[in-house]
Amino acid sequence: MRAVIQRVSRASVTIDGKVKSAIGQGFLVLLGIEEADTRDDADWLCRKINGLRVFNDADGVMNLALADVDGRVLVVSQFTLMASTKKGNRPSYIRAAGHAHAIPLYEYVVEQLEQLTGHEVGTGEFGADMKVDLLNDGPVTICMDTKNKE
Repeated sequence: MRAVIQRVSRASVTIDGKVKSAIGQGFLVLLGIEEADTRDDADWLCRKINGLRVFNDADGVMNLALADVDGRVLVVSQFTLMASTKKGNRPSYIRAAGHAHAIPLYEYVVEQLEQLTGHEVGTGEFGADMKVDLLNDGPVTICMDTKNKE
């Protein structure tokens, strides 16, 4: 499972010209899921996202977590994060999980983040053509891969 976490001042997902979800300050999480991913991977990732201390404190030091700034989360599925670019110029998405595995795990990630943060988590729509708008704050962008926990 791969995640690109962006600290944002605001973020939204629009589908077919209608805003599906929008948040103010918090994290936009782009999430890629592969067939080998499990709920254990999701649990680890959600704990890391929730505890990530990248918001500025009173001294301007990145020392605060989501809860400290009453931040929100928007999670968008993005199978292209599982791309392999080892051969040629056209990425291969063979590692990306199919819908039967990815959708329940994506929904589980959203549920876990809601439990951890105590707030509703915004979502995109799995498999939809989404337009993601964000104002990256910093910019601060963190990449995490559950295959690199150690």
